[in-house]
Amino acid sequence: MNISINKNILYVTGLPRSGSTLLCQLLDIHSQIYSTGHSSPLCQTLNQLRHNLSDNEFLLSQLDCDFNLGYQRLLNAYRGFINGWFAETDKPWVVDKNRGWLNQLDSVSLLNPDFRMLVCVREPAQIYGSIEARHQNTLLLDFPDHLAHLSRYARAEKLFASDGVIGGPMKAIEALQDEAETLQKRLFYVVFEDLMQDPQRVMQDIYRWLDLPSAAFNPQKLPVKAHESDSYYRFKYSHQTRTSLSPPQRHQISARIEADIQRLFVDFYQLFYPRVRQ
Repeated sequence: MNISINKNILYVTGLPRSGSTLLCQLLDIHSQIYSTGHSSPLCQTLNQLRHNLSDNEFLLSQLDCDFNLGYQRLLNAYRGFINGWFAETDKPWVVDKNRGWLNQLDSVSLLNPDFRMLVCVREPAQIYGSIEARHQNTLLLDFPDHLAHLSRYARAEKLFASDGVIGGPMKAIEALQDEAETLQKRLFYVVFEDLMQDPQRVMQDIYRWLDLPSAAFNPQKLPVKAHESDSYYRFKYSHQTRTSLSPPQRHQISARIEADIQRLFVDFYQLFYPRVRQ
């Protein structure tokens, strides 16, 4: 017997400081969507499970003898774990938020062929500005990757490096453009600036994409759950839910840093923010 995923999973991922916490808050308003609002360990757990099983000599020897049976067991076990993860709700749609899903599109498609993924994006220079502004309010605490002692320019270089907090997921989003068209149709890019300017339109677009009925809400009177823990980010990347929405003011950053960001990620700007570079 082959096990299938018994929920419609909506994977929320994307760039840091790009509205994923707010998006999960808004998704939870819909009567058919279950969203706790917290970042989930499911992605890392499945990766660790794959790593550990791939080193298990008993499993490897069974695959030697009957690969098809052993591999089907793996597929059923992964799907069974995912089903158990969301067992507390009867709602047909469930939300799982983790930035790591950006790099797992092929695996997600294998385990959950009917998946949908919301990818949050924001103008990169403003992401840096948001992080730097938060750092200036928490100067006596260091970043998880120890960036506090660096100059603003050097800190930006680390953040936008290929393995950096911003640069890593930006490279992953650029790489998504190389995926098959059938997979790309299961992606919906949520632009932070649009979500803040016109949240009702953006959410209705998402509901239509999911084939769900519309759900009205008042952007000035939003229901709030307990906010997500910030301590594991050393309070450098706050995750706040809101009772009302208003577009944030633009962060003022060094012209040199902004020019370097635009040069480094020219493809990203051309794809999502072509007017910024004109």
